[in-house]
Formats: sequence, C-alpha cells, structure tokens
Amino acid sequence: MLASVNLVAFIDDDDVLRDANVQTLRLAGFEVMAFASAEAALAALPAGFPGVVVSDIRMPGLDGSQLFRRLKVRDEDLPVILITGHADVSEAVEAMHDGVYDFVAKPYAPERLVSSVRRAMEKRRLVLENRSLRTLAVEAQSDWPLIGQTAVMERLRATLRQLANADVDVLLEGETGVGKELAARALHAWGRRRDREFVAVDCAALPAIAVDSELFGHELGAFSGAVRQRAGRIQQADRGTLFLDEIETLAPEAQGKFLRVLEEREVTPIGSNRPQTLDLRVVAAGKSDLSDAVAAGTFREDLFHRLDVVRIRIPPLRERREDVPLLFAHFLARACERLEGEPPKIDDKIRWRLYNHDWPGNVRELSHYAQRVALGLADQSGDAPADPPPLPARVATYEAHLIEEALAAGDGDVRKALEVLRIPRKTFYDKIERHGIDLARHRRRSR
Repeated sequence: MLASVNLVAFIDDDDVLRDANVQTLRLAGFEVMAFASAEAALAALPAGFPGVVVSDIRMPGLDGSQLFRRLKVRDEDLPVILITGHADVSEAVEAMHDGVYDFVAKPYAPERLVSSVRRAMEKRRLVLENRSLRTLAVEAQSDWPLIGQTAVMERLRATLRQLANADVDVLLEGETGVGKELAARALHAWGRRRDREFVAVDCAALPAIAVDSELFGHELGAFSGAVRQRAGRIQQADRGTLFLDEIETLAPEAQGKFLRVLEEREVTPIGSNRPQTLDLRVVAAGKSDLSDAVAAGTFREDLFHRLDVVRIRIPPLRERREDVPLLFAHFLARACERLEGEPPKIDDKIRWRLYNHDWPGNVRELSHYAQRVALGLADQSGDAPADPPPLPARVATYEAHLIEEALAAGDGDVRKALEVLRIPRKTFYDKIERHGIDLARHRRRSR
C-alpha cells in the first residue's frame, strides 16, 4: 500500500530529461515513480494516490493538461504540477485556474522544482490527515464503542491518544468483550502508522500445528506441503501494528521465538537462515493479569517483562454503569437502522436490566441485547427480568452504583471518592457497610 506523503509520480516522454529530474527529486529525499507516458501513469496510480504528480505538458498521446483533468475526476485534491515550455505558459496559467497546483517553466533550476514539490507535499499531507480525521469521526460514531462519559472512559481515551504516536509496545488487559481490539485499533488509527497495516492475530484460534508458519512465515519447500513462499502475520505488520489477542494462550515454543522478535525487531521465516528486519509496533492483550500466568508457569517471565512496557486496563461495564444507557442507545439505533425499523419503546423492565445486570460479556453482550430488543425478541430469549422492585430498593441500588463508580474512578482512593460524592466520611462508610461494598477489591484492582 502506498502510504507515505513523500511520493512523486513524474511523467515525461523525454528519457534524458525524465532521468535528470528523477535524480534531482531523489537527491532531495523524495520517493519517485517515473513514467514515460500519461497513459502509463493513469494505469499505475491508484485512486487516493498519497503523493504529488509532476508532468510535462507536451507529450504524444495524452498530454499533461488532459492527464490533470483525468486525475481531477479521481481526486480533486490531488496536487498536479505541470512543466511547460515558453509557448505553453498561457495554457499552464489557464490550467491553474482549473485547479493545477503549480507550473514550472523551462528552463528552470532544480531548486525551483524541488521547492514546488515540497509545498505540494505539505498540502497533500494536510488533505490526507483531514480525510483520516473525518473517517475516524464517522467510525467513532458507528463502529467504535469506546464511547462513554464516565471518568474511567475519558481517562482511557486520553491515554490512548497520548500513546498513539509513541513507538512503544502496549499491553492491554481486560475481560472478554470489553473492547481490547477496539482500543488497539484506536492506538493504530490515531497514530502515525495509520496508513499501514493493522494485523490482528487471535492467539487462541491459531492451530497448534501451524503456529510457526502462521506467525513467522515460511520459505518454499521449508516443510512438506510448503508449495509456495508465505509471509507470516508478523511480516505483514511491518511498518504497521501487530495486535496479539489472548497472548496468554500462545504456545511455549512460540513464546520463545516471539521474544526474539520483540528484542531484535527481526523475524526468520521457517526454512530461511536470513533474518528480516522489522519496523512494527506490538499491542498484546490478555483476559487476565499476565503475571498470574507467569506465576502458574504457563507464560514466560522474560516475555512478560518485555511486553509490559505500558500496561492499560480496559474497564468492564459493571465499573462504568453510567455508560450503559448511552452504549445501549448507540447499539439500538444502529440495529434499527440496519433493520430499517422504528426504535421500540423502552419500558421499565428493559431500564431495570440496563442498570442492574452485571453484563459479564461486557460491551459485546450489551450489543447483542440491543439487537434482540430491536428485533422484539428480548422477552423470548430469557432476557426479560422480573418486575422492578419498589422505589426505595431501586434508589438504594442506584446509590450503590454511584459509590462503586466513584471508587473505580479514583482507583480505590476513598479521599478521591469523597470529592466526587461530596458527602461526609462517616456517611460514606455507613453506606459502604449498608450496601456491602468491598473497598479492598477496589484497592487491589488499582495496583
């Protein structure tokens, strides 16, 4: 995939002039794709070409002006620079009114061409960044349930944005369904690697017999059945992000090989004796604290410490209950849109379930529940709760939820919880005892 905004497509039918200009641009630090005709350039350049086009005007067949008009149909923001002879200056000026970025009149100093290309590159970079931001905004509203108004979610998003451009490996921890892959994709999409590959590997789903081949790749004839060379998932993530989900399930032998990948940033495919250098970011995820797996002897301690550069915990839904109605409304709206139906009425039973169910399957379970509600099948699938209890019991339950959330937001620190709740310390401890809240559990979780 062409991703760097440092790319120039240079088109000129004169071999000598083309080679000289290509050399000038490469010496200036640009990556250059050279073409002898506009037709060849049109066939090779993809829609959304992430670079700048420089073309001579006078060429047999399709000329530079016609090439510009064809490219403008594909991408009206693509910067095109035309090289003109003296007789073509008026045509080039007219083309600039139509949207050509700049023209360079012959004869010209190499610095003139390089300067124009640099300015066009900066414009292209801004355009592509704005497109990426617009895409992310749409995804944030549709596919990415990293939404929420609780303090823990605001802190999670801020942490992910802070780390997005830091080339450090990240370890994500969280229960099933909390959105670990979504957090990994946010790290990738919000950072400078966004235009490269995001390669997700479910370690628990890797077949034991093919783990090495799947991860590290193999050469032709490396083993029986290796009828062609294959790049492994690690190689596919070069210059991008490698996401390893449920890494605690990785086989012991593969753990040792992957440790070398992390330490040396290189991979040796099966059947090869030549390591391949890698530029990748690794985001690993586990359903539990990997230190427990180390203590149990199922996960290498050296690999754990190598992965544990930055650790981020994704909170379960029961620790951010105030976000449940917001997430439910989001998923319900999406489900109704897909089904082209009207949103159903939300009665007290559904509200009671939203606020009081523990959601052990977390965001994934909530999404599935919203789909059943949209289909009108909630009461038929074991989802229907009993009639809600009297008002005093509901108020007490809600009060307990608020205290739990304040403790979670403050990492178990009572002083921080009191600042949020704004109640006397004695009242706080009376309520802790009345609701049976385990303070020690919140303090253990913050370590």
